[in-house]
Amino acid sequence: MYTYKTKGTCSALINIEMDENHIIQDLNFVGGCNGNLQGISQLVVGMKAEDVIGRLEGIHCGFKPTSCPDQLAHALRELLAQENH
Repeated sequence: MYTYKTKGTCSALINIEMDENHIIQDLNFVGGCNGNLQGISQLVVGMKAEDVIGRLEGIHCGFKPTSCPDQLAHALRELLAQENH
């Protein structure tokens, strides 16, 4: 389980389980808009991390320069970078 501390969002943490093929096995957010984040989690389980990044990166929430989906993309990029070292 990889835990990412979010920056600039209502959610505080994102917990991610990803397999060796970069398929997301489990995902949950700590804090934030519970219903919406549960929905995002259910939608991305079973997807490749690279595909999730492509879809969610750059989404803004109101006037914030980021969002929970954007932070998920950042978390996945960080996780993939760690696996490549």
